[in-house]
Amino acid sequence: MSNSERPRGDSKSQRPQSSAREAATDVARRLIAEGFTAYFAGGCVRDDLLGLEPIDFDLATDAHPHDIARIFRSARSVGESFGVMLVRSLGRATEVATFRTDGKYEDGRRPSEVRFASAAEDAGRRDFTINGLFQHPLTKEVVDFVQGQSDLKAGVLRAIGDPGARLNEDRLRTLRAARFAARFSLRVDPSTASAIANAACDLTGVSRERIGGELRRMLSHETRARAIELIEEWGLDAPALRESNSTGLLTRVAALPSDASFATALAAWRFDRAARPGAGAPSQWRDPINLSARESSDLDAICAIVERLRGEWSTLSVAAQKRLAARATFAPALAVVGGENPAQCKVVSERVAVLAAEHGGLEPIPLVTGGDLIALGCTPGPRFKAILDALYDRQLEGVITEREQAQGVARAEWFS
Repeated sequence: MSNSERPRGDSKSQRPQSSAREAATDVARRLIAEGFTAYFAGGCVRDDLLGLEPIDFDLATDAHPHDIARIFRSARSVGESFGVMLVRSLGRATEVATFRTDGKYEDGRRPSEVRFASAAEDAGRRDFTINGLFQHPLTKEVVDFVQGQSDLKAGVLRAIGDPGARLNEDRLRTLRAARFAARFSLRVDPSTASAIANAACDLTGVSRERIGGELRRMLSHETRARAIELIEEWGLDAPALRESNSTGLLTRVAALPSDASFATALAAWRFDRAARPGAGAPSQWRDPINLSARESSDLDAICAIVERLRGEWSTLSVAAQKRLAARATFAPALAVVGGENPAQCKVVSERVAVLAAEHGGLEPIPLVTGGDLIALGCTPGPRFKAILDALYDRQLEGVITEREQAQGVARAEWFS
């Protein structure tokens, strides 16, 4: 709705959207005014120190959930047993968690119990030192109980405390380590890397949904090749993909454009793995990494087109080439081919450019539709579709160029 269309006096709709930082700062300011401690926590502090603009701002505080509910009428619990509340302010929701320490992890994901604690204890329960930092929202002072700042400056990814204990608490942290190390160009502390390799025999307690989500974040980012390299080096690919561990060149993955989709990256990874000595049959990754129906369909389509571009592309008719090139998964497939055979990619790209410039382009509007055939007295059915397809192929090849001509051919085909 444009501004001119908004009802007069609707100040809420006209109010500019506050940033996540502004909203979280406003919540923190109110907590501090009530006598509590409130810090930005975790990833937002890390990103800020790296000069990146954080997307989300979480708060950690010594205020208990009932205190937060008293101060903020909008507060609602999203993890009451863990002291996590969601507070709306300035039109945004901010996650506010009470400082806590965790009890024993029995399911490989969540502690069996938690105890509200100090800021130092809360920092000590987190995964990696670069994620265990706090920052005062108003003064910008960094509060560091885990030497996260020094590790960040040194470019080191290090587990907090005992690496084995941290990773056994939640095995997903092994995959997260690969993502953080790749995305922020960090070298992994040797003891942490050793613990990851030791924990890589399985992903006990980690749902396929969480595994898929972590891989989705990694493979959708331009640092995907380094992340996959670490996953394979540490043996995490075996439990994540339900395959045998496989290491080797990632030629296709590394050659992808930075904005390549998740499905495109998966296809490139699949072909990289298939090209290695002793590789087995192509895997089905839908269930192991919880692909959506669309992601699975796109992955299969990209892989199928790659195979066609490798082999039969030059033998296809003009119509078949145009139909293939017009598919949404064609460009991703061509990107994968570019990683394994740049010369073939160049040939195909040049041919597509020629096709796009002739006979109405790759995907012209059909000269004859199903409605036209019905108007001519044709009855929908298998033959009906076959005639439409044949007419469109002739249009793509430039044999039929006018609507009247197409209708005449359709009439002759149907009543022959």
